[in-house]
Amino acid sequence: MPLTARFVDLPRHFVFEYYPWYATAPWRHWDESGRLPPIDIAASSYPLLGPYDSRARHVLEQHARWMADAGVGAVNLSWWGRGSFEDDVTDTVMDVMRDHGLRVTFHLEPYRDDRGNTLADDVLYLVRRYGDRRAWDAMLVLRDADGRAGPVFKLFRAILAREVTDCLGRVHRVPDYTEDGQWRRQLTLLRRELRRTFDHTRVLGDALDVGRIEASGFDGMAIYDNFVAPSSWPGHAAVFSASDLLFAFNVNAGYDGIEPRPRPDDPCWRPLPFEPGRLFLDWSDDAVRDEAARLSGARIAESFDTTLRLQLDPRLANARHGFFLVYVNSFNEWYEGTQFEPMKDAPDLSAAEREVGYHNPSDGWYRLRLLRALIARESQRRAV
Repeated sequence: MPLTARFVDLPRHFVFEYYPWYATAPWRHWDESGRLPPIDIAASSYPLLGPYDSRARHVLEQHARWMADAGVGAVNLSWWGRGSFEDDVTDTVMDVMRDHGLRVTFHLEPYRDDRGNTLADDVLYLVRRYGDRRAWDAMLVLRDADGRAGPVFKLFRAILAREVTDCLGRVHRVPDYTEDGQWRRQLTLLRRELRRTFDHTRVLGDALDVGRIEASGFDGMAIYDNFVAPSSWPGHAAVFSASDLLFAFNVNAGYDGIEPRPRPDDPCWRPLPFEPGRLFLDWSDDAVRDEAARLSGARIAESFDTTLRLQLDPRLANARHGFFLVYVNSFNEWYEGTQFEPMKDAPDLSAAEREVGYHNPSDGWYRLRLLRALIARESQRRAV
């Protein structure tokens, strides 16, 4: 049976991680880590659109066109709490996405240290403010293979250690640690409140610790970390399925983050390498940049094929529940270099942009183009 027959709303099962946190007057996020926009910005590669404002409708319109053209049907907004910059821009984002046939859901960030005490109320705020109040014109309600439907949310930094020990042996308390039982209490309250509205309300954690995910009451996990290689995913999927928990491994191009300026005065700080390959590269070399693009393209194809194969495997939990959800990390997280949003082609960089040392390859569209081809191929392929 083709995927389009199993999931009549198939594009909505492909979800871009989306960051509505950029601004230009004053600068926001583009000026992180000691950068001086508009030429020197907090991005490893220079965007085709340049540094933009997430509140600008023409920018959102272009993003929506690119995403819809790639076959993606939803975005997962990075949300930082009520009244935050990201919260204030959400209605505008939803208006534009709705007009292009895309739906919106939320990735709940660590917006407060005591988030574990307010999670149920915060998710209910999102449901009522951006679902009920808007008559459900844009919020994602995901439909399973059996027709049951409900919203799905994801948390970042949910499963943490109470304390961590650094490279010097110093013990630090983790300020946003939440006990597993507290997450479970909040999720029980949330589901009780919404049980008459939806067939289910799914909330995914971001950890590979199956015991703590289960103890915390999450429906499963959705890993954001692009250093978790696809070769490890089958083992994790089997472990989570043994506990009848869902899993969502993301399609990704790896990691290519920037370094702060100046480097932190911290003996434990270490720069992260380029992934895939865990390499430290000479980005001044054109051939190296294009080889990095080749490696990233290979990671996109590998992660896409692996997550689909596992999610459609009838022996595993996702297929048993008719659940299919593919996060794509990310549309526009430029700081970490995970973006599928088009970059400038390297030959089109200005002399001043070249001087900064951006990592743009010769083809700045390769990620989005490859994703579009993979989704188009899979939309007609017969499911396993």
